[in-house]
Amino acid sequence: MANSSHFYDVLNLPKDASLQDIRKAYKELVKKWHPDKHPPSSKLEAEARFKAITQAYEALHDQDCRSMFGVYNDGGERTESRRQYRAEDLPGYATPRRDFKNIYYANMAASPAYSTSFSNSMRRKPPSVERKLECTLEELCRGCRKEIKFTRDVVTKDGSIVKKQESQTIRVKPGWKKGTKITFEGMGDERPGCLPADVTYLIAEKEHPFFKRVGNDLVLKVEVPLVNALTGWTFSFRLIGGEKMSCTFYDEIIYPGYEKVISGQVGCLCGQ
Repeated sequence: MANSSHFYDVLNLPKDASLQDIRKAYKELVKKWHPDKHPPSSKLEAEARFKAITQAYEALHDQDCRSMFGVYNDGGERTESRRQYRAEDLPGYATPRRDFKNIYYANMAASPAYSTSFSNSMRRKPPSVERKLECTLEELCRGCRKEIKFTRDVVTKDGSIVKKQESQTIRVKPGWKKGTKITFEGMGDERPGCLPADVTYLIAEKEHPFFKRVGNDLVLKVEVPLVNALTGWTFSFRLIGGEKMSCTFYDEIIYPGYEKVISGQVGCLCGQ
């Protein structure tokens, strides 16, 4: 067996430390150096120290218990044992791997952030849930606030599932288009052993009675009687903002597919 002096140094212990001292030092050091408790700038150092601490603990713990049964002497040399013992026969003894697991979970329970980080890394996250959020052309043009209310499943402390009412506010910005996505992380249904899914809202455009959106333009199709198309015509309509506008056609001949663009306004006329 290799010289154990290095392992005592890693745990900051004297070479005559008892098994209880080794366990106590290990518990304190794994709390301090667990990588999840360190920022990215010191994460690599924490990972290296955490690994060294764990290796030192397992080596010293294993060596100490075996020497208590007469398997190894103080110099690390194998000796004859008068009687064959199992490690499980020692009262209060746990194998290094099992003991490490117990201590690890005990530390998690003592630290909420520690527990959340570990448990989250082990739980599966379902795909995002998509829902439609219908908006009128007026709302997409000017922007608005949408209050969303919904019900989702939530897991209680005792493991049961209950319904919970939720509400979210979505700020629709002027110019948003159909298909724009807004995601709320972790607001989907909860299931035991799983992370809650994200909820994604997709902007859907309600059909307008007069206008149709084409890219960043609004198109208004109008049927023009033939006599008016040839002799002149005046047409009045309201823009998305509610302003009334009139267009006069006396110097132009309106033909099928004729298009008139009104610069600086959210509207475009197409003759039929």
